[in-house]
Amino acid sequence: MELRELRYFLAVAREQSISKAAEGLFVTQPNLSRQMQNLEKEIGKPLFIRGSRKITLTEAGRLLYKRAEEIVELCEKTESEISSPVTDIGGDIYIGGGESYVMEIIAKAAHAVQLEYPRVKFHIFSGDSGTISERLDKGLIDFGIFIEPFDVSKYDYLRLPLTDTWGVLMRSDSPLAQKEYITPEDLWDKPLIRSRQSLGKNMITEWFQKSDEELNIVATGNLLYNMSLLVREGIGYAVGLDKIIRTENSDLCFRPLYPELISHLDIAWKKYQVFPKCAEIFLKRLQELL
Repeated sequence: MELRELRYFLAVAREQSISKAAEGLFVTQPNLSRQMQNLEKEIGKPLFIRGSRKITLTEAGRLLYKRAEEIVELCEKTESEISSPVTDIGGDIYIGGGESYVMEIIAKAAHAVQLEYPRVKFHIFSGDSGTISERLDKGLIDFGIFIEPFDVSKYDYLRLPLTDTWGVLMRSDSPLAQKEYITPEDLWDKPLIRSRQSLGKNMITEWFQKSDEELNIVATGNLLYNMSLLVREGIGYAVGLDKIIRTENSDLCFRPLYPELISHLDIAWKKYQVFPKCAEIFLKRLQELL
């Protein structure tokens, strides 16, 4: 299986058409079709369902699509790092993290690096802790930002001198909006919208004093912004972190939990990681800011 074949496969999957993919790749349609047939023979399973109007992926094709994206992205990242001139510092830094105001600190460090080294580029990937950890393990990102209760012990990491406060995002006209803080009992009978990364985590479960199965969880999400849209529609109360959704002059409000629930934040990287020079500089600037 060659890298070229994977790039061709991704193009066909995205265009859902051999002819359109061939046009974008500047190859002939028969050549591209033959390449895909050879790839299917090598895999030993059909990758495409060839319809009259469009091509869709089989189950094996969907799995290969996910892996091919990761392989191509990692190869491009590696090529970029190797080709960066030693004397003229540049390159790409890949950072993944969930929604948190700590990204403001990351942005300040990135700005400090770019002021000194304009050829350094930053690429930010958003996702929950599980997704960030997976991409970090595969070398697709250089740094991951993690929020407790995620365990970062398998990585090298820097604990940030910042914390995130857990609370409830709700409509301003909801009954609980009159309270200064929210207790577990306040939420036991309420429809809840939970962050997927908080489900089943001891810290959150212990605060609720009930298991997830005992609570009325009506929706889940991994981005509080999307969850806030459900809150606006009156679907439920979203349990999440403060300072992500701006509630000033809004029909929403945020109330902290009581007993108070605080999460520490860490920036982590793979143990024994050999960083390109630009990533070393970024980490140093971040430490200086902190």
